[in-house]
Amino acid sequence: MARFYSFLWLNNISLNGMERTNWTEIEFILQGLSEYPRAEKLLFVMCLMMYLVILLGNSTLVILTLLDSRLHTPMYFFLGNLSFLDIWYTTSFIPTMLIHFLSKKKTISFTRCIIQMSVSYSMGSTECVLLAVMAYDRYVAICNPLRYSIIMSKALCIQMSALSWGLGFLNSLAETILAIRLPFCGKNVINHFICEILAFVKLACTDIFLNEIAIMLGNVIFLFSPLLLICISYIFILSTVLRINSAEGKKKAFSTCSAHVTVVTVFYGTILFMYMKPKSKDAVFEKLIALFYGVVTPMLNPIIYSLRNKEVHGALRKLMTRQWFWKEA
Repeated sequence: MARFYSFLWLNNISLNGMERTNWTEIEFILQGLSEYPRAEKLLFVMCLMMYLVILLGNSTLVILTLLDSRLHTPMYFFLGNLSFLDIWYTTSFIPTMLIHFLSKKKTISFTRCIIQMSVSYSMGSTECVLLAVMAYDRYVAICNPLRYSIIMSKALCIQMSALSWGLGFLNSLAETILAIRLPFCGKNVINHFICEILAFVKLACTDIFLNEIAIMLGNVIFLFSPLLLICISYIFILSTVLRINSAEGKKKAFSTCSAHVTVVTVFYGTILFMYMKPKSKDAVFEKLIALFYGVVTPMLNPIIYSLRNKEVHGALRKLMTRQWFWKEA
């Protein structure tokens, strides 16, 4: 991808009468919490620990869903996709962010900034669609249990997963193409920990109306449309569960959805809080909320899904027993 970006604009070009320098000459400064060096050192320790948990937890879930035949079901197939996505999403920005926490020089090249921005935006868009797909899977499991294995076939699961990844990639590609055409002629200071797309385009020394419209449309399509589908799915699920006579049946039905509901609540709760709350004058608070969304949510996903999940616990014990057996042999 780096070669692709570098190939597009090798020479100076003119846009709206302004000369744009080569990409290799442009650098951005990720301000982060530069004015609070002690806080950055504390954040380094916290984010490093959380990143290790993210890698360990999500990698373990991916390995378990691949190796254990009991987890070869649609729910765990989509969960494996979600865990794989969280690894890529956090790896796109956390290592660079950790380096900047300990460094006085917090610059990032144009190409690396674009790659970081496009990968994180693609993963975020994909996760929104994937959570809606997982809600549909729970809807079929509870509302049509007798036809579940027929409806949620292996072919359909692969198609829905590919659709999630494909839509996320196309959304990111469209936003990235619009962003790389912008000219930059200022100090290029991004008041953030990472190359966030809206903060990035606001640095351009030209009109960004088209970019802002595209970002707004992308947010509506990839944030609120999946959320609407999730809500509709759970309305049908709740209606079905309430018609179940036995308390044990209701409890079992709710337990199959509890992990997904918790993940959706954390994911969308943080996003809606960031975008719909009144604009705060405290820029530090705004950055920390964005950091929570970017780091804490991917860390919680494997914990939430495995905390009370007997299948995951059993698969993990089986894997550990197998490793111990081979070590003893």
